[in-house]
Amino acid sequence: MVSDRALARRLERAEGTANARFVEARARLSPESGACWIEVAGAYAMYDGPRSPCTQTFGLGIFQSPRAAELDRIECFFRERGAPVFHEVSPLADPALLGVLNGRGYRPMELTSVMCLALKDRVPAGRGVIQVRLAGETEHELWARTAAEGWREAEGIGDLIGGLMRVVAERRDAADFLAMLDGQPIAAGSLAMHEGVALLAGASTIPEFRRRGAQRALLEARLDYAQRAGCDLAMLCASPGGESQRNGERHGFRIAYTRIKWELPDRRLDARSA
Repeated sequence: MVSDRALARRLERAEGTANARFVEARARLSPESGACWIEVAGAYAMYDGPRSPCTQTFGLGIFQSPRAAELDRIECFFRERGAPVFHEVSPLADPALLGVLNGRGYRPMELTSVMCLALKDRVPAGRGVIQVRLAGETEHELWARTAAEGWREAEGIGDLIGGLMRVVAERRDAADFLAMLDGQPIAAGSLAMHEGVALLAGASTIPEFRRRGAQRALLEARLDYAQRAGCDLAMLCASPGGESQRNGERHGFRIAYTRIKWELPDRRLDARSA
């Protein structure tokens, strides 16, 4: 498998589509939130509230090069809603985009390892004593509560995570999994699929039950499910060098590319703090 623009387009569109389904679920559950998304120059621009990690673009510059007027439209989409402007940009996007973003005052602020696995090359591993099952239609709240417990120590979004997980549980075209130990849910993870790409996301383990194999079991169960559903490629996104990346590498995932998140500073805020 070659890390080229064709691969990047598949991965970026799969993640963008999963986030679009999230935003649509938020809009259904909380119409007053104003959650919505638009497509501009092949990129998906998401709004899910000013502090939500979903409020950003996906796929900028990978499908077509945005013109100045198109970047203006994207920036206005966020600014009109009182939200910061963020783009996650693949290094396989149009190289000219770097100069354009610099010229408009953007600054890099985060890196993400985009990892993938050709499912035909997968070597299944055992799951130990942890049992994994799909969350049922009546278990959305149980899944969301378990997932949120696993993220309760996350910096910056601890107060948002419960609401985020409840929306994740309501997405269309996604499957949610619970890891069980002695009949008790101890970990949760989700899976979204788009045109043969299986996106693994949202995995967390309740702190008291970590290092017992729950993440390994969740990963294996989701990959099994994706293969049965006809997916040929799995992907996950992780902090470079972090535990999620190491866990993926142990299961055969490799880094396809490292993505940069760009932020457009609000000059009005900069001026007031000067």
